[in-house]
Amino acid sequence: MVQSRVDIIQRATTMTTPSSSLLIRPPVPEDFAAWKPLWDGYNAFYGREGPTALPDEITRVTWQRFFDAYEPVHALVAERDGELVGLVHYLFHRSTTRIEPNCYLQDLFTRASERGRGVGHQLIKGVYAQVQRAGAHRVYWQTHTTNSAGRALYDKVAAHEGFIVYATMV
Repeated sequence: MVQSRVDIIQRATTMTTPSSSLLIRPPVPEDFAAWKPLWDGYNAFYGREGPTALPDEITRVTWQRFFDAYEPVHALVAERDGELVGLVHYLFHRSTTRIEPNCYLQDLFTRASERGRGVGHQLIKGVYAQVQRAGAHRVYWQTHTTNSAGRALYDKVAAHEGFIVYATMV
């Protein structure tokens, strides 16, 4: 079922921050043009730009997943004065150590001009609210060790559990 922008804004008002001009809400299809520069900025931060940029197909499929009820991938955006200023993407998955699903916060990005203004914190709180609505309890994420600004925020809203991430392409 496709929801109208009005329905989404009404639902999102419960996530409105104390700063009345910042709204945390799910994206709507019409947000793509405003979301894409944030997505590109997030990817550039992690070195995925120019010759190492993600293929356009990944961006297209990622965006489509946010609107597919059968996908476990979700998004929230931060809107200030009618402009998108931040994004967060998260997904639910099963675990062998819990009955209820876990939530992996995969991507978090705030426009450079908005950093230090609480946008990232409010996006994380928005994910927490969605996790509670889903009946889940655990949210976790990873970041690069060099992301000192991000880590300063994360240390305020979660606990570093000491795990080291290993990965390989197969």
